[in-house]
Amino acid sequence: MNTIKCIGILTSGGDAPGMNAAIRAVTRTAIYNGMGVKGIYRGYKGLITGEIETFKTQNVSNIIQMGGTILKTARSAEFMTPEGRKQAYDKLQEEGIDALVTIGGDGTLTGARIFAQEFNFPIVGIPGTIDNDLSGTDTTIGYDTALNTIMQAVDKIRDTASSHERLFFIEVMGRDAGFLALNGAIASGAEAAVIPEVEIEKNSIWETIQNGFRKSKNSSIVLVAESELTGGAMGIAERVKANFPQFDVRVTILGHVQRGGSPTAIDRIIASRMGEASINALLEDQRNVMIGLQNEQIVYVPFSKAIKKDKPINKDLMETLRILSI
Repeated sequence: MNTIKCIGILTSGGDAPGMNAAIRAVTRTAIYNGMGVKGIYRGYKGLITGEIETFKTQNVSNIIQMGGTILKTARSAEFMTPEGRKQAYDKLQEEGIDALVTIGGDGTLTGARIFAQEFNFPIVGIPGTIDNDLSGTDTTIGYDTALNTIMQAVDKIRDTASSHERLFFIEVMGRDAGFLALNGAIASGAEAAVIPEVEIEKNSIWETIQNGFRKSKNSSIVLVAESELTGGAMGIAERVKANFPQFDVRVTILGHVQRGGSPTAIDRIIASRMGEASINALLEDQRNVMIGLQNEQIVYVPFSKAIKKDKPINKDLMETLRILSI
């Protein structure tokens, strides 16, 4: 028999558009099923310090369209220690919270997994990260919005690139995953993408640059995933300047603009579905799982599988990009 009477909800790590839609869905689904809800501010840090508030349905009114997270987020060095996690557990007991729903990326789920194991505490994770780098789900909350932000930015940069006959290297987020760079390049009609999943030497970037200008294209745009493996846009630009001094090279780093903004319809719908599913999972006595979407179907993914860090890139998309940039 399910004994969960009150759930806690928190957001942790980097913010992602659609987190508020997920908070809304979790809160209202829990209330619909007769559970109490407590919002935990500033992630695991707020759990330790007791920044906790009882949530009613009106607490989550008019937030589905908002970027960021109303629960705020913070990194917590204390939660990485056994002593900090014990403080967090004591606070959950004190507040009468029987289960946790955590919204975030790799670090959030890693922390949840350790905590759940140490204290045998029910936790369900919702994947909220623009990087789309969690295994077991086709997409994560925030990814589609970030992709659209990148596309719009590159469209604007192309206007000036064409006017000045320049070669632009545009750095996008993604940590060590190339999903944003690759799909952003296809969506914006860029000439190439440099991603950590493909060795630079095997990447067609040099050939693409030569061919692009040989064909009298008056500008070229290359998206570069931020990563030590790629060297980032600055590193790639320096190498190109050394090899092709005839090109007028420019670098743009999009930065945190990619994490902000009102979520797209896709992210709002995904977040709403995953939020509802997180409560359903707890009602089914599921624990230590991440809510995922595979082929449009909700799935439960064990934390250990979700944070494996080996989510494969679709190599066919590299070929698509190469063909369409000819």
